[in-house]
Amino acid sequence: MNAAGFPLLSLLTFLPLVGAGILLFIRGEEAVVASNARWTALWTSLITFALSLILWFQFDKTTAEFQFVEQINWMPEFGLGYHMGVDGISVLFVLLSTALTPLCILASWEAIESRVREYMVAFLVLETMMVGMFSALDIVLFYIFFEGVLIPMFLIIGVWGGPRRVYAAYKLFLYTLLGSLLMLLALLALWYEAGTSSIPAIFQLQIPASVQVWMFLAFLASFAVKVPMWPVHTWLPDAHVEAPTAGSVILAGVLLKMGAYGFLRFSLPLLPQATEWFAPLIFTLSVVAVVYTSLVAMAQEDMKKLIAYSSVAHMGIVTMGIFTLNQQGISGAIFQMLSHGVVSGALFLCVGVLYDRVHSREIARYGGVAKIMPSYAMVFMLFTMASVALPGTAGFPGEFLVIVGAWQVNPWVAFGGALGMILGAAYMLWLYRRVIFSRITREDLKALLDLSPREYITFAPLILLTLWMGVYPSSFLSFFEASVAALVTRHEAAMALPRLAGM
Repeated sequence: MNAAGFPLLSLLTFLPLVGAGILLFIRGEEAVVASNARWTALWTSLITFALSLILWFQFDKTTAEFQFVEQINWMPEFGLGYHMGVDGISVLFVLLSTALTPLCILASWEAIESRVREYMVAFLVLETMMVGMFSALDIVLFYIFFEGVLIPMFLIIGVWGGPRRVYAAYKLFLYTLLGSLLMLLALLALWYEAGTSSIPAIFQLQIPASVQVWMFLAFLASFAVKVPMWPVHTWLPDAHVEAPTAGSVILAGVLLKMGAYGFLRFSLPLLPQATEWFAPLIFTLSVVAVVYTSLVAMAQEDMKKLIAYSSVAHMGIVTMGIFTLNQQGISGAIFQMLSHGVVSGALFLCVGVLYDRVHSREIARYGGVAKIMPSYAMVFMLFTMASVALPGTAGFPGEFLVIVGAWQVNPWVAFGGALGMILGAAYMLWLYRRVIFSRITREDLKALLDLSPREYITFAPLILLTLWMGVYPSSFLSFFEASVAALVTRHEAAMALPRLAGM
């Protein structure tokens, strides 16, 4: 709870669900229902975001302890309870979730014309699941929210997606669900061993090294798919290409961060010896993801698919930073997760702007857009520069810190990360040149209109965040500095102790 004893996290988690419930009772003509659904969803998400700003202003950055804690003994005889709270690692992801949701609703204002009420219900339910997942301090709650995001995302892609939407939705669902079943077994084992489902209490367990190996593999099966890591990344390009624009924004902006967050919340603090032992494997998979998917991105002719593959490469930088197990690498990974959530979401919105006008995502379909949409060209340029980690933009601090942290572990890993930055500049600048510059080869492009007032409003917060995070990164790094330091110290202390069982 906050200083006044108010259950803030519960309100942030379930207020969107209340809004979704209200939407279900809207009646009238189709056009009236659609209009009321849009406005109800927008105001619900805006109020949720406004309330979440309390976290920004009241969060104590000097401590690694969980804050705004809410705890109710639900079934004490089984060690089950309702337990919510945030620390420096999770608090900014709650804010990211509440900030992107209203922007997604704005982006869908005209793009979604059928079943608008159901679409808005799905987005508000998705917001509940996202905020709940980052706030949960109970493994049962965590698993419910962690898997619960699949239901609204499945519907968003499967109902309002592109021509192959059903295939993409089922692929997303099956990949992520099957991976999470092994994680469920690991969580049940932790619950049985600790006698409680409370995550802070589970942190006190001393797990034998031989058991850590199997638990790490169980968590890896789930988190690697969610990140996604190579080679279990193949569901992501299909999901992005078929999802509506707002679905791609929230998928890249928040849902991809859930797997990396899982590593930080469970694998590193609970399984230190297994984490140390498997780190070389993670580095190898990360470097392969960074280089391979960057090369694949360069061969794409679909703008959305190119940005989807770039997301896999950027998340490879994240997993690389997490498993450096040092302050710079982990801090850089968290910052990269946040910046990627802003920048990749903005890039998908940029693609959506053109798609709404031309109904094509083919790169060859465009050319010379700067001459007819100059404001759009400037916005697209900013986010392209941020994607290639230009200093002064949100993409630079995180990738720089990860490479510094990786250099301390293995210079070759750092080289792989740096190579990804070079390849990223190649494919993003290639995309920008072909779409924005070049010559206008199609007459219909000359009739395109520049950004509308609604689109300016949608892009404005993302532009502000991109520049703010690039120019003043310490205002974000300070939130998780203490938590990362405590995580690193905990890991070092665990590795200094005698092992409970041979690896």
